[in-house]
Amino acid sequence: MNRRHFLLGAGAAMLSMSGCEEINVWPERSLFNPCLNEMPPRLVNHPVIRTAWEGVDAAQVWDCHVHLAGLGDGGTGIWVNPDMDSLMHPLQYIQKKFYLNASCTEDQDAVGRVDAVYVERLVSLLESMQPANVASVPSNRGRLMIFAFDWHYSEDGTRREDLSTFHVPNHAAKNVALKYPQHFIWVASIHPYRKDALIALEASIQEGAVAVKWLPAAMGMDPDSPRCDAFFEMMARHNLPLIVHAGEEKAVQGAGFQHLGNPLKLRRALAAGVRVVVAHCASHGMDIDTDHPDKPVVESFELFERMMAEPRYQGRLFGEISAITQMNRMHILPRILKHIVPSWGSDWHTRLLHGSDYPLVGVMPLFSVKKFAAEGLLDPAVVSVIQELRDYNPLLFDFVLKRHLRLETTEGTKKFPPAVFATRTFFARPTLSKSL
Repeated sequence: MNRRHFLLGAGAAMLSMSGCEEINVWPERSLFNPCLNEMPPRLVNHPVIRTAWEGVDAAQVWDCHVHLAGLGDGGTGIWVNPDMDSLMHPLQYIQKKFYLNASCTEDQDAVGRVDAVYVERLVSLLESMQPANVASVPSNRGRLMIFAFDWHYSEDGTRREDLSTFHVPNHAAKNVALKYPQHFIWVASIHPYRKDALIALEASIQEGAVAVKWLPAAMGMDPDSPRCDAFFEMMARHNLPLIVHAGEEKAVQGAGFQHLGNPLKLRRALAAGVRVVVAHCASHGMDIDTDHPDKPVVESFELFERMMAEPRYQGRLFGEISAITQMNRMHILPRILKHIVPSWGSDWHTRLLHGSDYPLVGVMPLFSVKKFAAEGLLDPAVVSVIQELRDYNPLLFDFVLKRHLRLETTEGTKKFPPAVFATRTFFARPTLSKSL
C-alpha cells in the first residue's frame, strides 16, 4: 500500500471513530477520488443521466450548498488553521488530506495555486454537469452557491483563530462570483457577535449575497441569543435566507459547542420573520428536547421534523438535502421521503432545496451506491452507471443519485420531485434576477 492509500485509509478509520459510524473504509470503487476529467460519450448520453434531467429545468438548479476553499495561496484571504498541517492533530490533518483529494487540488500542478485550481475545477464540473442541449448556452445553465465562512467568535465579540478551522472571507466568495457570473452566486457568512455585524450584513446585501451561512458549532454563535435579534431583523427586512447547519457537526471542528446546533434554537430567527434553511435537514446527531425537559436527548432530525409540522413555520422553515446520502445519514432518508406527498398541504415537497455539500461529495469513503440498492432505495440497474459517474463529476453524481432514489410505500413510490431542484426562485433576489 502506498503512502496515499495509507493516509486515506487511516483517515477513513479516524472519521469512523469520530462519528461517521457507517463508512466505507475500503469503498466499492476507489479509496480516493480519481479526479477524471472529460466523461466518455457513452456516459454523457446515458439514459440514466437523461432520465435524471426529465422535468428539471437546468437553469433553475442552484446548488445551495457549495463550500469555497483553498489555502490562501492566491491572495484570496482564505485561511486554514495550522493544526490541519500538524500530525499533533491527526484527525484535522487527515481531514485536510481528504478535502484536497475530494476537490482535486492535491496534484503537483496545483502547488502554489490551490485556490485557483479549486475554482477552476468547480467551473469545469458545472459545465460538464449540464444536459447536452443546454451546456453551451450560459443563460440556460444552473449556478453554484459558494459559501464564505466566518471565524469563531466569543460571546464578547472577540475573534478566536484558535477555535477556527478555516476562514473564507466574504470578499473571496464575492470575487469568485464576479469573475465567473455565469457559474457562481455567493453566500455571505457573518457572525452576529461581531461588532461590525450589521455593517457587514448591509454591505453583503448591497454586494449581491443571496443568503447568509452559519455553522453554529464551529463558529460559536447561539441562534437563540438576544445578540442575534438586530441581525435577524435586518435579514427579515431584506428577505435574506439563513442557511444554517443543525444537528451534530463532524466535518468542521465543533468540540464543546455541539449544543449550539440544536434545531429548536432556530425558532428565534423564525419568529423574527427570517426564512431559515436547515442544512442536511438536521439528519445527524442528538439534541436536548427543550420542549420536553423531562425527556432524554432525541434525534436532531426528530426536532426538525416537529418544527416542520408546525403551521406557523409554513413558508419560513425549509430543509436542504445536501449530505443526506452520506452513509452516516442515509438512515434518515426514508423518513424524509415519506413526507413527500404533493397532494397534501403540509407536505415537504415544496420545502426541500437541493445542495451537494461539495467538496464532501467527493470524499469517496463517505458514500455507498450499492447500499442504497441493498436497502431498496435504488434500482440495482442504475448502480454501476452512478458509481462510474462519480469518478468524473461528483456534482452530477449527487444530482443523478438523488433523482433516482425512491421509497416504495403503501401510498405509492416517493421520490424527490423536480421542484426540489428548482432552487433559483427561492434564492434569486429581484435586483439580481435581471442579470441571471
